[in-house]
Amino acid sequence: MRTGRAGVRDGVIALCVAATTLIAGRSENHAVPDLDLLGHLLLAAAGLALVARRRAPVTVLAVTGVCAVGYQAIGFDVPAVAFLFAVYAAVRAGHRLITVAVSVAMLAALPLAALASPHDWPVAEAFAQARGALEVAWLIAAGAAGEALRQAERRADEAERTREETARRRADEERLHIARELHDSLTHQISVIKVQAEAAVHVARKRGEPVPDALLAIREAGREASRELRATLEALRDDRTPPHGLDHVPELVERVRATGLDATLTIAGQRPEVPAAVDRTAYRIVQESLTNIARHASAATASVRIDYGPDALAIRVDDDGTGTPDAAPVPGVGLLGMRERVAALGGRLRAEPRGEGGFTVQAELPVGRTP
Repeated sequence: MRTGRAGVRDGVIALCVAATTLIAGRSENHAVPDLDLLGHLLLAAAGLALVARRRAPVTVLAVTGVCAVGYQAIGFDVPAVAFLFAVYAAVRAGHRLITVAVSVAMLAALPLAALASPHDWPVAEAFAQARGALEVAWLIAAGAAGEALRQAERRADEAERTREETARRRADEERLHIARELHDSLTHQISVIKVQAEAAVHVARKRGEPVPDALLAIREAGREASRELRATLEALRDDRTPPHGLDHVPELVERVRATGLDATLTIAGQRPEVPAAVDRTAYRIVQESLTNIARHASAATASVRIDYGPDALAIRVDDDGTGTPDAAPVPGVGLLGMRERVAALGGRLRAEPRGEGGFTVQAELPVGRTP
């Protein structure tokens, strides 16, 4: 929007300068009327070239300078207003040395152009006409204005970078604070659960007793929780640590199979470039769905299907558990969290009992852009 407004403003300035110089050129009596058309074209070209002064300031500087020398040589005694605007734009863009060199060349070329004009002016008068077309004071003022605005923009950019660095530092401090809180509140409890489960499994096997599947599941859940917590803490301490994503889904399914659930994974389609937020959310959907199946569904089998499309990623997790069509699901924290993650990405989530029994979770996540 800001770029569009700047372009409109440049267009208006270019039209005004072109109109002003054309009016000034038409108000004069010219020594060679046959060259009037060429002179007017050079006046218009010099003004209209200012449309591109932001995109190509050096080119516009050269074009306006050549046009000014050209219409002076033809006999149009018109101030080089367009060249002054070009000087301002070039200095503002940071091309100070080039602008000084071109300006010096212009100051030398304009008297020569006046001498070569059809007016046949004496040398002194030719130099006076050149000074009228381009005063040194005007050049200095235009360059100074461009440099002043360039410095102001540079200071504004530095202030913005400072604000961003401050915000980033505060975010880092908050991540460290959260990491410390999680470490203090969760690590001990999870470690106790894991140690107790490991000890119970060890004692049962030492006595030759069968180890209950529930106990094995608790042990695996404790190990996984420890790994997840460790990865989360590392990610909070250092945001360069890559979190779990789609590449970790096969490993997740294998861990679930080790607990006794017959889980399968199907991947279809050509994987596109997936935004990081979508990558993490897809993994969390599969993880939460399989966790719910293991805890609540009393299912024997589960299937995970991931379909890659050009614009969307589709995930479907089905089980053959106790869910029935007439039993409305009670949304727990995990399901609500999934809905929030998917909604934040502009996707859709459907979680409901299947007609043939069991439960299904279906999600569609856009991969074309990251909100």
